[in-house]
Amino acid sequence: MELAVLAEDLSKIPTDAGDAIGQKSITVSDDVFSLDFNEALVHQVVIAYLAGARSGTRAQKNRSDVRGGGAKPYRQKGTGRARAGSIRSPLWRGGGVTFAARPKNHAQKLNRKMYRGALCSIVSELIRQDRFMIVSEFNVSSPKTSEVVVQLQKLGLTNVLIVTDQKQNNLELAVRNLRWAESLDVSKVNPVSLIEYEKILITVSGLRKLEEGLQ
Repeated sequence: MELAVLAEDLSKIPTDAGDAIGQKSITVSDDVFSLDFNEALVHQVVIAYLAGARSGTRAQKNRSDVRGGGAKPYRQKGTGRARAGSIRSPLWRGGGVTFAARPKNHAQKLNRKMYRGALCSIVSELIRQDRFMIVSEFNVSSPKTSEVVVQLQKLGLTNVLIVTDQKQNNLELAVRNLRWAESLDVSKVNPVSLIEYEKILITVSGLRKLEEGLQ
């Protein structure tokens, strides 16, 4: 299939968004960018991805973790009190927790083929909804937010994920002040980031790397 490519350099086109669209096109694989949307697969992959991002570091101390309590607090009989073997019992103030929380790994098993299939399904649906935009290059000369905003305004984009073939420090520094935009290199593209934004703006070189990684 063929996808339209925007102007060669957004910094050189006029402010009118209509002039940004060029006649150039690029051919991509139908096996990657023309698949049916598999909602069940996408849902499973998104849930697994979010579960893997959980830290799972919550922890509480049980009676063996609390310091002290090695000696019996008082004799077994004759005091009139209930027998006790440690002041760190969960029944005592300052004692351990009965069912203490422990660090947990929330990661779910997910086959690589399923993950790639979900990405292909999401990208294919974005293309059908005209939410996937391709540009020859997207560069900024300095880490200034205003420079990125000007280029995105030419395309009329206000909620966008910018995908490049490799990490661009200036671009990432310029975008991080914007709540409605994000910049990622193609190796960090994930299902959640693709779904989160209204538009995806990707460079031609980034598209080729994405296509190679999903085949």
